Amino acid sequence: MPELNPDMPAELSTESTAFRAALDVIRSVEPRVADAIASELTDQRESLKLIASENYASPAVLLAMGNWFSDKYAEGTIGRRFYAGCQNVDTVESVAAEHAKALFGAPHAYVQPHSGIDANLVAYWAILGDRVEKPMLKKFEKRQINDLTDAEWAEMRAAFGNQRLMGMSLDAGGHLTHGFRPNISGKMFDQRSYGVDPATGQIDYDGLRESAKEFKPAVIVGGYSAYPRKVNFRIMREIADEVGATFMVDMAHFAGLVAGKVFTGDFDPIPHAHIVTTTTHKSLRGPRGGMVLCQPELAEQVDRGCPMVLGGPLAHVMGAKAVALAEARRPEFADYAQRIVANSQALAEGLIKRGATVVSGGTDNHLVLIDVDKYGITGRQAEQALLDSGVVTNRNSIPNDPNGAWYTSGIRVGTPALTTRGLGTAEMDQIADLMHTVLSQTTSDAGSKAKFHLDPAVSDRVSKQATELLAPFPLYGSVTL
Repeated sequence: MPELNPDMPAELSTESTAFRAALDVIRSVEPRVADAIASELTDQRESLKLIASENYASPAVLLAMGNWFSDKYAEGTIGRRFYAGCQNVDTVESVAAEHAKALFGAPHAYVQPHSGIDANLVAYWAILGDRVEKPMLKKFEKRQINDLTDAEWAEMRAAFGNQRLMGMSLDAGGHLTHGFRPNISGKMFDQRSYGVDPATGQIDYDGLRESAKEFKPAVIVGGYSAYPRKVNFRIMREIADEVGATFMVDMAHFAGLVAGKVFTGDFDPIPHAHIVTTTTHKSLRGPRGGMVLCQPELAEQVDRGCPMVLGGPLAHVMGAKAVALAEARRPEFADYAQRIVANSQALAEGLIKRGATVVSGGTDNHLVLIDVDKYGITGRQAEQALLDSGVVTNRNSIPNDPNGAWYTSGIRVGTPALTTRGLGTAEMDQIADLMHTVLSQTTSDAGSKAKFHLDPAVSDRVSKQATELLAPFPLYGSVTL
């Protein structure tokens, strides 16, 4: 059971005082929850976090989520709520949207989505509303869906069905929400995937163009969860325009690189996409949540997210989003974003020079995708062997993966979290060495894609080296529990 530090300094920092007081209050009601919270901080401090979709939010962001806003219902949007007494919710939502628009240069921002999946659902239904609902209401000479007759409603519902969507294939680095059958997006749309050039591991824009001309999708989705290169959004918008599609970009993984001006010009989705979705954690370093940015013509549809597909807005999380977005507007965030990519490239180079196979031969962004088949193991085996050695990663499909999406042949690693801790390119090379040591000494048990053997002495040694590597870079150094 975690205990508060008896050797605490005589004068605690403001952050320490705040978190200790919060844990004391929680412990008075349910000690197990307080202990789990304290244990989570200990675990995160002691591990090499290389999960590409994780980061460390600031104490200000974390503290913004624990307050009285959690008690409020606020369905609707700013100034148009279904509940009274939401003037303070209007304030935090307005501040968050203001920061989002200024940070990304977007005409409109909607900060209510609870997650990236929610943000994508809002975007999809906003697109369908713009492409189907608006013209059909005009055809029926009606202003509201509720005014339709049963026959008109049946005709509109039929028009909503079977719309077409194109997104990046899962093994090429796409996301489940880009039209895959297990996800609601795969049930909403008739979907076709685009992939990468087998020779380069990078998007085949010519192939995407030809497929789009044949398939004629209503929506083309750009963005990824495991693609290690930049995306040319100018070309993708040109393709969308050629086939009359709405161009949507899911920048959940690389929003911090857009905010930090690492991705500009053709590689910044905001000037090119009709609508952009993102999470607010990951490389943006905020609370867990989502956001939609769009052009003015889609703003009205997007603002219907609640109650269209969202429940009551989480005002306490919107407050934390406002704090995180304010932090991202500071000059030091741009330096942080640049260091994320420098670290990612150093990690890729360190792995390659030790003989690892890196998908696409390198990286332009925050993540590296490693093909572990060369080591004679599956992604699932590699993930667990690394975890046993103090290195936290996740298994991931690679292009044309022979092991499928569960066992996989790849490991995805990312640098946003360790960059937040202050680690640099020299440390990335050391991490590459630790990872290669584990992977090269892990062997697959015969006939199994999950069981493996790794000498415990190796995992213990690497785990100790990982702890020593992290020692000069304390996590939440201002917080003493």
